[in-house]
Amino acid sequence: MLVKTFGSAVYGIEAITITIEVNISSGKLAYFIVGLPDNAVRESMQRIEAALQTNNYRMPRQRIVVNMAPADIRKEGSAYDLTIATAILASSGQIENEDLEKYLIMGELSLDGSLQPIKGALPIAIQARKEGYKGFILPKQNAREAAIVNELEVYGVENIKEVVGFFNGETQLTPEVVNTRDEFFKSLTNYDSDFSEVRGQENIKRALEIAAAGGHNVILIGPPGAGKTMLARRLPSILPPLSLYESLETTKIHSVAGKLSAADALVTTRPFRSPHHTISDVALVGGGSNPQPGEISLAHNGVLFLDELPEFKRSALEVMRQPLEERRVTISRAKFTVDYPSSFMLVASMNPCPCGYFNHPEKDCICPPGVVQKYLSKISGPLLDRIDLHVEVTPVNFTELASDRLAEKSEFIRNRVIKARDVQAERFGNKPELHANAQMSPQMVRDICKIGDAGQALLKRAMEKLGLSARAYDRILKVSRTIADLAGSEQIELEHLAEAINFRSLDREGWAG
Repeated sequence: MLVKTFGSAVYGIEAITITIEVNISSGKLAYFIVGLPDNAVRESMQRIEAALQTNNYRMPRQRIVVNMAPADIRKEGSAYDLTIATAILASSGQIENEDLEKYLIMGELSLDGSLQPIKGALPIAIQARKEGYKGFILPKQNAREAAIVNELEVYGVENIKEVVGFFNGETQLTPEVVNTRDEFFKSLTNYDSDFSEVRGQENIKRALEIAAAGGHNVILIGPPGAGKTMLARRLPSILPPLSLYESLETTKIHSVAGKLSAADALVTTRPFRSPHHTISDVALVGGGSNPQPGEISLAHNGVLFLDELPEFKRSALEVMRQPLEERRVTISRAKFTVDYPSSFMLVASMNPCPCGYFNHPEKDCICPPGVVQKYLSKISGPLLDRIDLHVEVTPVNFTELASDRLAEKSEFIRNRVIKARDVQAERFGNKPELHANAQMSPQMVRDICKIGDAGQALLKRAMEKLGLSARAYDRILKVSRTIADLAGSEQIELEHLAEAINFRSLDREGWAG
């Protein structure tokens, strides 16, 4: 008897419906799975047989052929266990198959019949609704993330008995219900850390406010213990809250990567990813034999923090150059290509030299001559060219550290950032792909960031006196435009230019001795 059930495969952050066809016929006992399955799918028959026997269901002792269509798409992972098991039970007459075609069924089976969580539940649910399925049956642990999709009945189950009972009319399953908007607004600005906890460092807070307002990449340079990591971790708290669309898009990526817990339904705060400097190229940008999103995609709509930037492998840093420009990473293989979005703010930190105390106000640098320049040269010019703000971080003195004076809360800084972003949204209204000043092309910089004769003279003097490189020109104009937006000024004034010039430390000739 031929029976069809339906599952799904995830490619990139989109899902493709997979039809599972099971035919049980007379003949010698044999199991066949066709349709380009990987090893995890082929091994499913052993898990299914053990799960059925443990729960007192009959595994047919006949010839069983399982086809996974379309046959030209590779099927990967163990999430098809429940789909195949349900089809086998229906084909052998143990499940009523009248309503099977109305539901998408996914889940990994344990040998005792319980279900393990799957990856990509959210994009699968979105595709199921798009194709008109009545419901989606999946493991209980994934039910909340799938229930974000309305107009689709989502049933979270704990074992195969519940699925059999549901289709046979013996068990009543309760659909998982999540109010998307309530879930979205519940913890929209709930961050564990706040800028009010940082003593001193007002100039660094100002730099990060400018970075957040214009979407600029930033690098923090300073000695150990100066507070670089602490400041970077608080950057998401001053970024504008996620929109519902951004939240759904971010959640899809984390769902595909299997990073959502059972309690999570939506990613409602901006991601902050901080990979270790030993990370591989593939783990950073994504890919692998079974492509998965990398850290730059998991940081989509949030912050990617690279601590101790010169310690990262040069090849890992170089593969980030294109995603930084295009805000998307493409993983190409012989038979398919997948895209992952990667629109993130890059925040990097580094010591000024191997010992960490070059230019320190109190401690002497013990690095030999030439070592500082060699250390800084680990960061390539093209990557540095994509970082708008270079900020020197100095240690906090004892007086500021011991002060009881409360610093400004992230909430107030965030409000100023939102106002500046609103100005930019109005400016780029006819270009929906642009969201912030940092994304302007060189031509747009010249059209939008116009400065008068006095500004040109100041910029010329600065470039000559400080030895700024040519690549600093556009960056200074972009940053000064953001500073003007924060000040509510239509024109870029001299003070805006002067402040932007201060944030080009690494471009100054002789900075590293």
